[in-house]
Amino acid sequence: MLSPRRSDGDINHKEFPFLVLDANSIISTSTPPFTVSTHRGFLPISDPPFTLPPPFAPLESLLCRMPIVTIDGTPGLLSSGKLGETVENELPDLSGEVEKFKGDAGIMNAIYRDYSFLLSAYLLEPCHQRFVRGEGYGLGRQRLPVVIAKPMVKVAEIAGFKPFMEYAGSYALYNYRLEDPSFGLAYSNLRLVRAFEQGLNPSSSEAGFVFVHIAMVSHSGLLISGAVEALNGALTSNRIRFDTGMEDLLTALKKINQVMDTMWNKSKPNGYNTFRTFIFGITSQSMFPNGVVYEGVSEEPMSFRGESGANDSMIPLCDNLLQIKMPDTPLTEILQDFRQYRPGNHREFLQAVKDHSEKASVRQFALEYPTSAELYLRALDYVREFRWRHWCFTREYILKFSKHPTATGGSPIVTWLPNQLQAVLALMVQVEPYCSNASVSASDSPGVKDIQEIMDLVRSQQVTLTKEVAKYSAERGGAPSVRTS
Repeated sequence: MLSPRRSDGDINHKEFPFLVLDANSIISTSTPPFTVSTHRGFLPISDPPFTLPPPFAPLESLLCRMPIVTIDGTPGLLSSGKLGETVENELPDLSGEVEKFKGDAGIMNAIYRDYSFLLSAYLLEPCHQRFVRGEGYGLGRQRLPVVIAKPMVKVAEIAGFKPFMEYAGSYALYNYRLEDPSFGLAYSNLRLVRAFEQGLNPSSSEAGFVFVHIAMVSHSGLLISGAVEALNGALTSNRIRFDTGMEDLLTALKKINQVMDTMWNKSKPNGYNTFRTFIFGITSQSMFPNGVVYEGVSEEPMSFRGESGANDSMIPLCDNLLQIKMPDTPLTEILQDFRQYRPGNHREFLQAVKDHSEKASVRQFALEYPTSAELYLRALDYVREFRWRHWCFTREYILKFSKHPTATGGSPIVTWLPNQLQAVLALMVQVEPYCSNASVSASDSPGVKDIQEIMDLVRSQQVTLTKEVAKYSAERGGAPSVRTS
């Protein structure tokens, strides 16, 4: 049920206090790369370094030779299953070199990125070899050698990450360079720094997978500024300010969804599983039933979630701002666990948005006036569209090609995304009565759906999603465990 209307005495007139950088902010080498800003959004505050300091030349050499297909088109170490032995024969323990660069946050993040690539490739190389033979994944390597484990743990601690591959800090958002710096973040100007398969070829499916994520997040600056403005409008009971912020939020979400839809052409469904093996984590994965021992660090096995787009901060920002409540299920507990796998400043910002949205009763404030209520519903609709497309990706890229029961981050592959999607659909049904459809009509704004059209789709997707979850769960021998209303 929606909360009752608040009284004026409940209004908190203090504005959102979290410091969000902008294009005029002064940054230094010690500024954490993933500091939230209105001009870079959730992307790193500066473009990532793509070469390492000279002491790390042995690591860089291995990474250049590692991909299944290297940059010059020749087979790399992963193509023949020789990465593991090459690491053991060539790589020195460079943990003593890490501390020398701790004052440069960008370099530390780059070192973290590169060790995370080597770590994942080393542990999962045997699984890839079995996959290409048409077998199950089997077991990965259960021990991480000291030459990877010690420097990885040290650099991860300094850089503020878990000692395993993460979405923002390594695989996706810190894994690009610009072919021509003067062209900026244009899609055609992006190149990968590291890759597992053929990602160093910018037209490959692996490159497309990463580039589309970067291109989506390149629009997150307006998402952030819109969210902050809407939040300040609610905190100060300024209706015009709230609506203006929500309009910017909608503009950003529309662009993000448009870019997301290009994934179908940039990264082909039948190509995803050729590199997916290497972005699996340890937690809840059959490849690592007892965790992984990090030699030289601890003989007690360690466990971390894998790389996952679920660790992106854009939709969680919307969840927190719009007060989208998730059902009380074990699947939501996984969603909460994913919060640990985001950059520190992202985590702090998202928590501040959540806290102040609750103080301002943002949802309630939006529903007190029809124009604001419609803007709120349309924001929910873009979140629905994002999550529905993500579910479609799961169907077409994963469920049709793999029987493995868990996603790369360790969540149940069939039921986890529907858990969040059904929560949005249910909230939209609750919000509909507060909208008069008066502020924006389809006839006045070409391409803009009217409220009835939106809600017809919502009800249709509620039914379709329930059927699809039941179908895929039955095919895989399990019962659906997602709440469907």
